[in-house]
Amino acid sequence: MKISVLIPVYNEENTVKEAIERVAAVDLEKEIIVVDDCSSDRTPQIVSALKQQGLVVITHDRNRGKGAAVRTALAAASGDAVIIQDADLEYDPEDFHRLVAPLLQGDAKVVYGVRSLAAQKWHMRWGNRLLTMIANLLYGARLQDMETCYKLLTREVVDGVELRSNGFDMEAEITAKVLKRGYDIYQVPIWYSPRADKKLTPLDGLPTLWALIKLRFTD
Repeated sequence: MKISVLIPVYNEENTVKEAIERVAAVDLEKEIIVVDDCSSDRTPQIVSALKQQGLVVITHDRNRGKGAAVRTALAAASGDAVIIQDADLEYDPEDFHRLVAPLLQGDAKVVYGVRSLAAQKWHMRWGNRLLTMIANLLYGARLQDMETCYKLLTREVVDGVELRSNGFDMEAEITAKVLKRGYDIYQVPIWYSPRADKKLTPLDGLPTLWALIKLRFTD
């Protein structure tokens, strides 16, 4: 099984090289698709200098948002399954093995990595829990971590879900459309270490909340 690892990047000069190298080191058949969302720091130069096998780099000519970067990466993906990888060091790519296992065993077509949020700042932790609770109430699910970056989807699922989000509300859009199409979401525990200088704020949860509500009644 070939995995397409989608890495949206915006101003991550301090971590992007190590993040990509960690992904490249994972012993799985894969391609790595990096989309630089018009970074204004040294990210473009760092990414363009990397020579990892299976690495594809795409550049946006203007900043369009994480969701747009993921959609650009999806359009270039050729794997049997796709997974999103942030360009910081909050997640451990070695956990790909945990996420892929249920697919290889035929137990799932969608797998989410579940984080422990204990180390998050309290407002981010409760915001994540609230959004997950609302997703469960609206869609009759039993998710433990709706906002996790590690969402692994088979090609069948990806081809049946048209994403339109440009921002961080993409997490809600993926979840809502997967659940509305009747797919069960398999969940596995993963390693997680939240960064101190997180770009997200509690206000970024509002578009996600609206997306969950809106997509419950529309497509």
